[in-house]
Amino acid sequence: MDAAPHNPPNRIALIRPSALGDVCRTVPVLTSLRRSFPDAEIDWIVQDTFADAIRAHPDLTSVIPFARQRFSRIWRSVRVAREWLAWSKSLRRRDYDLVFDLQGLARSGLIAFLTRAPRRVGFADAREGGRLGYTVRHAIPAAMHTVDRMLALVQAEGVEAVRDMRLYVPDDAAAWWNAQRERHGLTAGGYMVIAPTSRWPAKRWPAERFVALAQHLLATGDERIVLVGGREERLQIQPLLDLAARESRIIDLIGATTVGGLMAVIAPSSLLIANDSAALHMAVGFGRPYVALFGPTDVSLVGPYGGREWVIQPPVDPSRLNHKDAALGSSIMERISVEQVIERIEQRLAEQSTSNPHPAAQH
Repeated sequence: MDAAPHNPPNRIALIRPSALGDVCRTVPVLTSLRRSFPDAEIDWIVQDTFADAIRAHPDLTSVIPFARQRFSRIWRSVRVAREWLAWSKSLRRRDYDLVFDLQGLARSGLIAFLTRAPRRVGFADAREGGRLGYTVRHAIPAAMHTVDRMLALVQAEGVEAVRDMRLYVPDDAAAWWNAQRERHGLTAGGYMVIAPTSRWPAKRWPAERFVALAQHLLATGDERIVLVGGREERLQIQPLLDLAARESRIIDLIGATTVGGLMAVIAPSSLLIANDSAALHMAVGFGRPYVALFGPTDVSLVGPYGGREWVIQPPVDPSRLNHKDAALGSSIMERISVEQVIERIEQRLAEQSTSNPHPAAQH
């Protein structure tokens, strides 16, 4: 392990291209770097579709978009190959002094290598050969929450950890949501958000139970409900969409928001109810109350940072946790009852009303 450099860097690159939830919870690394190097230029290399999550952050100098989907066609298109070559050369021209790979995969390790920075820092146990792209490899214990593990990597370079999870809504996204709120008659803090979908079948709470939950919330409160998720995920929750079509107090935004728009919706909400998803980590970043439904995932490693008490997860065998096992996940998620979720929501709202009765303003 090389010693950390004595001279402060002038140009720093942070590599965390994906996934969206991971991008959101990497912001403490950015804040830590800014506090340690207030005069440095700090760029973030991120998947282009996730740039909204960080582009408004005041500690960031520039977003460097990585066109993952387009570049995946590099072997089938001469034009794309040329674009990839031009993008790669542009990284080197930025003349970074210090690069951190917070993802630790082949793709991110390659990006680190392409910068040609004299000091390229990553995890010693980076997968898929990603470690080959680094000049410095730190052995960081795997049995840590992913936020703490990323911070430990920069701490190994002499950077003081700042555990600031705050996210910031881009101005254009905030303006869009303000117009939508006026259209739907919503006030800040006057609506709950339900994020009922997930890319992984193992992480999905049954759609019929979301229907029962929504019906209960509407019957017992005055707040409206906003549904969020990806367009390609609509088929996961058809019963809930059918309810929304009949119930004017449910606003269906599934597939209707950008990443920035999703942030804008969550930031002034009264509560988020979600599966293990990016929306959950956004709620953490905006200091919004949430109730999270977890299945075959290790909450201590990848759960909402600093708020495990608001996670509902049935007792599970730690040795069997595998979010790619759909059958296992369904068997766990089905053990979460509607009554459990209602009880936890009531507890969360009661605590929120006494500790912070006013919804947080959009950061």
